[in-house]
Amino acid sequence: MTEPPNPQSKPTQLDRGPHSVAGVELDWIAQWQRIARRIRVPLGFVTAALYLFELWRRAPQPAAVAWSLALVLPGLWLRGYAAGYVKKNRELTMTGPYAHTRNPLYLGSTLIAAGFAVALLSWPVALVLAIGFGLIYVPVIASEERFLRTTFPGFDAYCSQVPRLIPRLTPARPPDSQSGPGAFSISLYLKHREYNAGIGAVLLYLSLLFLRPVFNVLVHGLR
Repeated sequence: MTEPPNPQSKPTQLDRGPHSVAGVELDWIAQWQRIARRIRVPLGFVTAALYLFELWRRAPQPAAVAWSLALVLPGLWLRGYAAGYVKKNRELTMTGPYAHTRNPLYLGSTLIAAGFAVALLSWPVALVLAIGFGLIYVPVIASEERFLRTTFPGFDAYCSQVPRLIPRLTPARPPDSQSGPGAFSISLYLKHREYNAGIGAVLLYLSLLFLRPVFNVLVHGLR
């Protein structure tokens, strides 16, 4: 059960869209998820604008950009690893990265976002990203877990062994003893188009290297 830059390719345990439990009225989780869907795009624009402002305000430090790779690369790897295991709506994935954390996608995205905040050495960007995680990811995770709990009988047993976000060091054994270890599937990876996350990361690093010189040229050209 798990969200790169392209929302249509997120390798979650279930497909995106409004999910509801039959006979249960909308509660705070569903209402909060509705709000999260509405503010996700505006918050993305705010984050992008703040990113550009911070990039215009000061040049990125080469050491900070280099250190950011220690977060971004593991985040990209984790997202890609998850994409090769998850089978949306067909089964509860409990192998691969899902044997360590129930939400490898969101954990990977968090690492990537934190990495770019480090690259900019920007507390405002880090704060906006943290707020975005709380407002968007928290209700989405809660909603997804409710759906999985009502869909897959083994979900509670799985939750008792595998943490929601911070991964355990050793892989948990699937509650169903007949479940195999699973294997990474390149076809699933391609189906979820998780390579878009890598493309997005490359573009962001290119902006760190070349966008500020473009700003300087534009500013001097207007004088």
